[in-house]
Amino acid sequence: MYFHDNRIVITLDAGGTNLVFGAMRSCEYITTPITYPSNAHDLDLCLDTMVKGFREVIDSLDEKPVAISFAFPGPADYPNGIIGGYLPNFPSFRDGVALGPFLQNEFGIPVFINNDGDLFAYGEALCGALPEVNKRLAESGSKKRFKNLLGYTFGTGYGVGIVVNGQLNRGDNSCVETFCLPHKTKAGIIVEEGVAVRAIKRVYAEASGDYNHNYEPKEICEIADGKREGNIDAARKAFAEFGEIAGDAMAMAAQLIDGVIVIGGGITAARHWILPSLMKELRSDLATLGGDRVRRLQMEVFNLDDPAEFERFAKGNSKTVVVRGTNLTVEYDDMKRIGVTFSKLGASKAISAGAYAFALSKIDENTNSF
Repeated sequence: MYFHDNRIVITLDAGGTNLVFGAMRSCEYITTPITYPSNAHDLDLCLDTMVKGFREVIDSLDEKPVAISFAFPGPADYPNGIIGGYLPNFPSFRDGVALGPFLQNEFGIPVFINNDGDLFAYGEALCGALPEVNKRLAESGSKKRFKNLLGYTFGTGYGVGIVVNGQLNRGDNSCVETFCLPHKTKAGIIVEEGVAVRAIKRVYAEASGDYNHNYEPKEICEIADGKREGNIDAARKAFAEFGEIAGDAMAMAAQLIDGVIVIGGGITAARHWILPSLMKELRSDLATLGGDRVRRLQMEVFNLDDPAEFERFAKGNSKTVVVRGTNLTVEYDDMKRIGVTFSKLGASKAISAGAYAFALSKIDENTNSF
């Protein structure tokens, strides 16, 4: 939608260690990233650093940007730009900071702040995976198109974003979350304990008996691949369990949203060990009290990154039905289907693209309302 839009939006990747400032046009970066320490422990210093970074990016441009738009980690009243609550990476913001209004007053342009999982999903829906899937469907001759997307990020936590009919669903409380869904195999425990960096490290330790290991997921993936010494079975188990737990939680949401699932984040480098158990979970079935088996998802689930599966996904199952009392026929495709794919933009760029698209959509919405 915004691939050819010439308007410029200033972006920010806000982390507890660093703030990375940039600018986007047509869903692409147009400046070299500018990085400063977050100074998250000191509110005034942190805000001054934000102003400095944004100012430096704006001064480097040959035209005025139309907005500032970015993701901020933690709880917030996003529509009003108020950050506050439990923020482990930004402790100085816990009592509540009117960040959006502050920056808007400072720079005189609209400021939009959102959850990173939401912006990841929105970026993939408007500038990434969803348009790519629909383009591939068109190129294959299929009439099927998708408008809904579930976006998941695998990393320190288990993030989610939902796009329905091309619109970001932020919820009535800016609180669309997945981390607190129930864990499949641990009663009373949140799912994020099984779908996060710490989960991979924990399961590897339990399966290998090496509770003092200091491996990160990258090293555990190298062990699973046979490229590093370690317990191969334990490494593969860590990722297989990760996929199973993630797939269980995804199935809950996918049944309700009924759209393409796209996954991003650093842990997806181990997708070849995660995907089999994840797909198995999405394709699993449940039983009725009478003993009948029912597919957990009423849609068939395809791996869209597998050429053979995508071919079947695109083909569908076309049928011809005769209209009673006439010689007329109607063609229809009775295959209910969704697909799973991995981010082609990368989580960071997808979040920035989502921030870019969100800002322009809100500006256009306000313009068209007059």
